[in-house]
Amino acid sequence: MALVQVQKASSVDVGGDGDSDVVWIMAVGSDARPGEDMTRTRGDALQLIGLDARTGAATAIGIPRDSYVSIPGYGSDRINASLYYGGPQLLADTVGDLVGIEPDFVFVTRFEKFKAMVDSIGGIDVDNPVAFSDPYLKPKGFAVGEQHLNGYLALTFARVRKDLLRGDFDRSANQQRVLRGIAAKIRARADRPGFIEDGATTALENMAVTASPTEVYRLARAAATIRPGKITSCVLQGDIGDVGGASVVLPYTDQAKRLGDRARDDATLESCT
Repeated sequence: MALVQVQKASSVDVGGDGDSDVVWIMAVGSDARPGEDMTRTRGDALQLIGLDARTGAATAIGIPRDSYVSIPGYGSDRINASLYYGGPQLLADTVGDLVGIEPDFVFVTRFEKFKAMVDSIGGIDVDNPVAFSDPYLKPKGFAVGEQHLNGYLALTFARVRKDLLRGDFDRSANQQRVLRGIAAKIRARADRPGFIEDGATTALENMAVTASPTEVYRLARAAATIRPGKITSCVLQGDIGDVGGASVVLPYTDQAKRLGDRARDDATLESCT
């Protein structure tokens, strides 16, 4: 895993005297194979997450990985290619141009690390609205309703898309359900003595971190303040197009800007239109 502080980003002010208590994190699931640098491969899951430490609100804006956008200095390509071309900083710049919010941090994780993280908190619970399956990853599928997921199942729930009616759009919504489950479990354990400190220490020991230990601790504190009932989320929509014979998503850039404008200051989205 890697946590990269974006250049020119302000520090995280949790209960301090700064102008804002909202921190924005670009969470990326890297499809890096063993031996590859996960911060320089095409990203898989892309979620722009805002945390408001003062109110306990949080929001996630899901961005389909095949969104065809302008990448500064590289022309137009799928948005996940920006991680390959220029690492976390270029991804942050590209997302900033699309949504109007440049993340303060980029968090990149591999599949194995994600599974271990979920297992370390005892698994998560998600509310699944539509049954779906995958012949290789989960042949028996996920039933409708409340599901308890260990690390492997949480990863599978977030990865499957071929059996979903709207493909990557629905997969992005499932990724947000997983994030809700993680936030709820962290919130439930936040009051345990040493939980936040242990989490920050583990992160520093197991991640490539460009942020200071103080910033990591403040991020852990911010995550622990989130109230599950104050989490909102939207998935950026778009049309399916063809570029050079390859299928891409042509994102609704006007919607992207509206979501950014609504969520920027308080990490809250009242609607997704």
